[in-house]
Amino acid sequence: MRTDRLTLDGVRPGDVLAELAYDVTATTVVLGALATRDTRPMHHDHDFAVQRNGTRDIFLNTPNQAAWFERYLTDWSGPYGRLGRMKFRMKGSVFPGDTMVLSATVEHVETDELGCGWATVLVHLTVNDDLKTDCTARLALPVDHDDNPWRRRGDSWQP
Repeated sequence: MRTDRLTLDGVRPGDVLAELAYDVTATTVVLGALATRDTRPMHHDHDFAVQRNGTRDIFLNTPNQAAWFERYLTDWSGPYGRLGRMKFRMKGSVFPGDTMVLSATVEHVETDELGCGWATVLVHLTVNDDLKTDCTARLALPVDHDDNPWRRRGDSWQP
């Protein structure tokens, strides 16, 4: 997590975020499913996942992956970063025993007509250099040290 305050002027297209590597366990998968109230057995029942779904094990559900992307982005941005939009495409599963690696590059930086600063970030989740999920996120960042995107409400917040 950042200890300094990231502002838009400190971000440039092409900036590369530090990687986050995480060793996935069965507990990671099951707790993520529980936290999102996903009771489908492929996220907690090994036999069901293998015998019925034909996968090698239980695997991360969609909201769990979304939460990992959000964590990764807000660890980079700090508490003043505010997620506006996020879109991702899952191309493969993440299983217990995998080490998932999140990496990202800033694609675009802008200030909108309302004065809100935005960074568009491309995030990749890989396992053994195999792309499992790619994500595009639009993250509001303070334009200066007096700005806070979390104060924007109503018509002044247009993600």
